[in-house]
Amino acid sequence: MKKLVDCFLPMAGKEELSKTLESLKGLDIVNRIIILSANDEPVEGVDGVMTIDTLKSSATMRKVADEAQAPFTLLYMKEQYMEIGLYALERMVNIARCTDAGMIYADHYKISAEGIRSEAPVIDYQKGSLRDDFDFGSVLLFRTDALKTAAAKTTANYQAAGFYDLRLKLTESEELVHINEYLYSEVELDNRKTGEKLFDYVDPRNRASQIEMEQACTEYLKEIGGYLEPTFESVDFNAETFEYEATIMIPVRNRIRTIRDAIESALSQRTNFKYNVFVVENGPEFHSTDGTTEAIEEYKDDERLIHLIPTRRDIGVGGAWNMATHHPKCGRFIVQLDSDDVYSDENTLQRFVDAFHEQQCAMVIGSYMLTDINKNMLPPGKIDHREWTPENGRNNALRINGLGAPRGFYTPVIRTINLPNVNYGEDYALGLAISRRYQIGRIYDVLYCCRRWDDNSDAALSIEKENRNNTYKDRIRTWELQARMKK
Repeated sequence: MKKLVDCFLPMAGKEELSKTLESLKGLDIVNRIIILSANDEPVEGVDGVMTIDTLKSSATMRKVADEAQAPFTLLYMKEQYMEIGLYALERMVNIARCTDAGMIYADHYKISAEGIRSEAPVIDYQKGSLRDDFDFGSVLLFRTDALKTAAAKTTANYQAAGFYDLRLKLTESEELVHINEYLYSEVELDNRKTGEKLFDYVDPRNRASQIEMEQACTEYLKEIGGYLEPTFESVDFNAETFEYEATIMIPVRNRIRTIRDAIESALSQRTNFKYNVFVVENGPEFHSTDGTTEAIEEYKDDERLIHLIPTRRDIGVGGAWNMATHHPKCGRFIVQLDSDDVYSDENTLQRFVDAFHEQQCAMVIGSYMLTDINKNMLPPGKIDHREWTPENGRNNALRINGLGAPRGFYTPVIRTINLPNVNYGEDYALGLAISRRYQIGRIYDVLYCCRRWDDNSDAALSIEKENRNNTYKDRIRTWELQARMKK
């Protein structure tokens, strides 16, 4: 086979680099190996050293594209050891030729610091895969002419968002193809549980890079016709009559350890209006099986509490919300309280309703503190999504994987949209749909304790479930993006 691939590898420790080079240097398909380094010190056994600032910067992406000469360009995005699989690079090139893809990526194996090898499947890229943390793995094979064209379109000088900007530009005209075969092995040093990684994108330490990512995504949305100007439909809070001004909504299934805390937090709210509390069970059974149903019944003497048990077995969290919002006792505004969590104090519901009227919006999102089950703060602490702006929040919502919490909705609007009857992503889908038409208001003070504990639904997901969740949210973004591009 001809020498078809130029390989670009970041400088790593000598041992890690030598192992990586060993897996590539003997391949007939490799044309050149170029090391990406912060300095120009020579590296033995390679074809050159390219000085870069940061691995994912715009300048680095353009320098790689300029230097690439072979028909295909391999870019390795980690500084740890990588081993290409037997005939794996040839396989990637063959599939690139078959599909004419702009970029190829693949499933792989990850090796822990202890040397344990495990499977690391990734997911298919789709139009709505706009997350800047989309996991391609670390071995990326570009068709070089496509890489050069995309790099030429990048005009910004991002330090952190250079690769993100490049791949968005690439998708404007090229397909990104996922090979669902395990084609290489790489060292993985970040072995945190999914629940511990969940908030990286809102960590204040990452704020500068997030600003860059938002700029790159916004530019892309403008180029493809998916950008929305900051003009919004108005809402008329007096269009319908409601017995209750507000409803607190608690969907629940098998949360005996936490449901009493949630209910008591809801019933302790102090307001200058009439409100009630819906507790709606969901799941494959008609009710919870761990004593949660009986615990809810302990509060039946409080006329404000409405306990709904579905008469069908196919009600998920989204379906539970639909049951509550369409109930005749539902209030003008309906506000979230998850069965794991509690409000920060007795004024949360009043602040929500005040925010609706002050900001004239169809949805309000508060801020929360990440805590353990005893309300002790966990890193990164306060999650306030200050990246949301009235001017660009609904565009940036397509890039991030969540909109924040707790959430409140104007009931007539939610009744016209409804939530998908699923147990994950239902609130995100609703928020995106609302943001397409209406302003979303924000409260940046902590209103909520988001309690993480061993039975949280997203505390420690398997990679298969995490991939299913990410695929579904990407699909939600795809549908939403298609709707916006039609406007």
